[in-house]
Parts: sequence; C-alpha cells; structure tokens
Amino acid sequence: MEGKPNRSNAAIGNKISFSKKTSKRVWDSIAAYTVQCERCSKWRFIPTKEKYEEIRERLGEQPFFCETAREWRSDLSCNDEPDVIQDGNWRWAIDKPSIPQPPPGWQRILRIRAKGGTKFADVYYVTPSSKRLRSMTEVQSYLIEHPEYPGLTASQFSFQIPSPLEENYVRKRHARSITLHGDTMMPVNPTSWVVPDQSRDLHLGGVGNSTSHVEDPAQS
Repeated sequence: MEGKPNRSNAAIGNKISFSKKTSKRVWDSIAAYTVQCERCSKWRFIPTKEKYEEIRERLGEQPFFCETAREWRSDLSCNDEPDVIQDGNWRWAIDKPSIPQPPPGWQRILRIRAKGGTKFADVYYVTPSSKRLRSMTEVQSYLIEHPEYPGLTASQFSFQIPSPLEENYVRKRHARSITLHGDTMMPVNPTSWVVPDQSRDLHLGGVGNSTSHVEDPAQS
C-alpha cells in the first residue's frame, strides 16, 4: 500500500467488537481509526471516531497530511515512523470518502460480520431517542414521521460499507451480483480503521487511536 495516495478512496480495518451493557452508547466493531498521509503514504492514528468522521467527510476536497495530525500530536511530521503498517497483524478494508458526518445527537454504527459471510458489514443509524434505522427507506420514513428534525434530509445519511482487502473474507457470489460502483481498491489518501491485538489495548477514543479499522487475524 505504498505510493502516492489517491483521494478517491479511504482505507480501513476492523477488530474487536465492544459491548458495554451499562452504557447507552452503541459501540462499533471498530477499535481504532487511521488515515493515510497523501505526501508520505504513512498511516496515522486518529484519536476519536468523531474526528475520523470529520476527516472522512472532507477527504475528497481536503487531503490529509501528517501535519494535519498536529491538532492532537504537536510534533508529528512525515519524518516520523508510521503509526501502523499493513502486515499480517491487521485486517484492512477500503472505506469511502465524503460520507457525511451523522447529524448532531445521532450515531452511525458499523458492525463487521464474521469471515465467510455474504456481506462484510452492516451500517445503521441510531437516533437521539435510541431508535435504530437500518436502511435509507427507514431513514426517510422516520424523518417524515418526526417533523422535529426539519433540517435533516436523506442526503445526510449513507449506508455505504467498506470493502475488505483480504481476499475471500466475504463469500463470493455469482458475478452478476457483484458491483464495484466504479471504485478502485487503491487506498490513496484513505481513511481507515485499525484493530490491534488486545495486548496493545487500543480502543475507540483511547490514546494513540486512529481512523482506520483493522482486525487482528488471531481474533477472527
């Protein structure tokens, strides 16, 4: 995954599924997030999911550089070692740029499916009242039924899922059912999720996290 980044895609990885029954917050299957520098192609951890979503939304117009991360790491530059590299310790996938940030009070949740299924992940939105919406049809119906959200439109939601780089992670279907939507698999200036092994104790919002999801093969 070397070379000059291409802003058309964002790369991601996944790992541990978090579950906290005592919290009202809904957790993703993602433990950490990363973004790739357009200049040096090194991956940088992003500290929170919210910052990752902000970067991902703007990535098509505002490329990410190591200096961008000085917002939370004041001395970072392209001369520093990458925060993570693509190797056998991580499971990588390509995320899509320009996905809108969820509206204030809402959550966009990504759940990674087990290897060998027919789909890599599921996306759903959680409303401020904790209702889960699993499709654009449900979003549109909800907005019609709840006029208290007059400024929201369907264009502020996206159910696009990332594409795993690991071959055969998703069980292949008949060729007619596979659609690439014109995307390439080049993770250039990508955003991504990373999931490290448990011994490194990286989790959403934790110190050293980044915008990329990766899954530890040993955990799958």
